[in-house]
Amino acid sequence: MTFATAGGRPLKVLDGIDLELREGEILGLLGRSGSGKSTLLRIASGLVRPSAGQVRYRGAPLTRPSEGIAVVFQTFALYPWLNVMQNVELGLDALHLPTREIRQRTAAAINLIGLDGFQSAYPRELSGGMRQRVGFARALVSQPTLLLMDEPFSALDVLTAETLRTDFMDLWTSRQMPTKAVLLVTHNIEEAVLMCDRILVLGAQPGHVAMEVQVPLAQPRNRFEPAFRAVVDEIYATLTSRLAETVGRHAGANGALARQLPKVSAGGIVGFAATLAAEPYFGQAELARIAKQLALAINRLLPVAAALHLLELAELSGGAIRLTAAGTVFVNGDAEEQKRLFKEHLLRFVPLAAHILQVLEEREDHRAPIERFAFELQDHLSQADADSTMRTITDWARYAELFFYNDRTRDYTLVKAPAAPEPLAPGDA
Repeated sequence: MTFATAGGRPLKVLDGIDLELREGEILGLLGRSGSGKSTLLRIASGLVRPSAGQVRYRGAPLTRPSEGIAVVFQTFALYPWLNVMQNVELGLDALHLPTREIRQRTAAAINLIGLDGFQSAYPRELSGGMRQRVGFARALVSQPTLLLMDEPFSALDVLTAETLRTDFMDLWTSRQMPTKAVLLVTHNIEEAVLMCDRILVLGAQPGHVAMEVQVPLAQPRNRFEPAFRAVVDEIYATLTSRLAETVGRHAGANGALARQLPKVSAGGIVGFAATLAAEPYFGQAELARIAKQLALAINRLLPVAAALHLLELAELSGGAIRLTAAGTVFVNGDAEEQKRLFKEHLLRFVPLAAHILQVLEEREDHRAPIERFAFELQDHLSQADADSTMRTITDWARYAELFFYNDRTRDYTLVKAPAAPEPLAPGDA
């Protein structure tokens, strides 16, 4: 799949994808943000056509949404002016069924997903978990052969997600649904291992299948069993090694100026480094362990780990993260020492920061609009990735006091050294 950048250049977001979803299985698509998981799911649903190649559904080319395919979205996506029954009935709207059959199917789906008693309730009256149950019922009411789920539990709190996930797996393993196969997009490694029969780990830039993991564990699965932990650790090691390769591949390269920066604040970097330095990690930890203990999904853990690795305050290797010597000095310093060291590493290892600073220093008024740099990035990144990178560099530069940003005027200005105080005149207090 290729998109056009603002500058007109093609930007590959998916490349060389070759996969098969088999009857009777749940296939997981796992990867960090930007790996193209949701784009691939939309292509699989027929909502988006790929730039090259084809999608085949039950032997025939799929060029548009087809009967037998349903989607559960990440957000609840409910119409607020319709009650539960009416929202679920929408799942049958395109089938043009008789009214009696629509009511029968809707009642069955509502009962199946545990919504009995809430038929007349409106979305505003429901908790997040109950709203997502409506989303599941709306997808299942059409009795789909293929169910596509785009991070369906990520918007829920931990306990609600666990309950809904367990209920869904009970329905799947007991064969109470007509669905023959499920494609699950997720950023949660433990969720993927809990639910999936196979997991495809996607690499990024562009999105590609980096690894296929078989999960030969019987359902229901116990996340505390050694076999379960072994699969989780294997996936973490793969993601970590590829993340380190990606960061290292861009370091010093001609395209490093347009590298997409991790979506993490300077405060998040400082806080995670301090956590890593403290007990019980003492400067190094397995990513799987620290993710479990801090309840961090990979879409939150990997960006901060990547940022520390990029700034050479930590090192990623073999599924683990370790503070470097500079990282140890960083966490042990006071606030001003941390800012100074962060500024040094920002200028040394993030070419975009040095580039912006150079432009500001060369201009007579030491001022430049943010769009001047965003347009440069859009020759190599999508607009969304370019905007995200500019937000990151702005946050990091503010923390380092490298240059200022005025959101009202949308421009950067150079941080000037404070002027020396003028000597007091005789008699001045």
